[in-house]
Amino acid sequence: MIDKHRGLHEMLPYALLGYRTTIRTSTEATPYLLVYGMEAVIPAEVEIPSLRIIQEAELSSAEWVSKRINQLTLIDEKRMVAVCHGQLYRQRMIRAFHKRVRARIFEVGQLVLKRISPHQDEYKGKFAPIWQVPYKFHKVLFGGALVLSEMDGTVWPKPINSNAIKTYYV
Repeated sequence: MIDKHRGLHEMLPYALLGYRTTIRTSTEATPYLLVYGMEAVIPAEVEIPSLRIIQEAELSSAEWVSKRINQLTLIDEKRMVAVCHGQLYRQRMIRAFHKRVRARIFEVGQLVLKRISPHQDEYKGKFAPIWQVPYKFHKVLFGGALVLSEMDGTVWPKPINSNAIKTYYV
């Protein structure tokens, strides 16, 4: 089809047409419909006329203009329907995400283990332990960041993400 990258500029319009005329799951409409207010006429419909093309070909220019104005007045309604579908889709995605997420609740003073990441100095290789000695949970910051303190009470200067923490059971 394309010899490496040489024919890419020739195939790009077809790829864009395919992208713009494909129905999106989130809005249940094509990007072309949302911009222009009507579905695109694909090149195959020009060669082999569809019912829509035949009906438009039989219209007089005045009828075609009035029909097009009616379509353009409905474009706002189509866009609002697409926005509603987008909101419903977003709510479904949020619901699916929250089904799988477990709430992690930490209490002040609770003992936790901190993961050793491969870019840290304490990292000793693939067969070394991946959790550091217990720390005390100090407080929660915005966005799931946690502040830890050493066992002697000194507070860590940098917060750590809650994904790199697990509860330590004595």
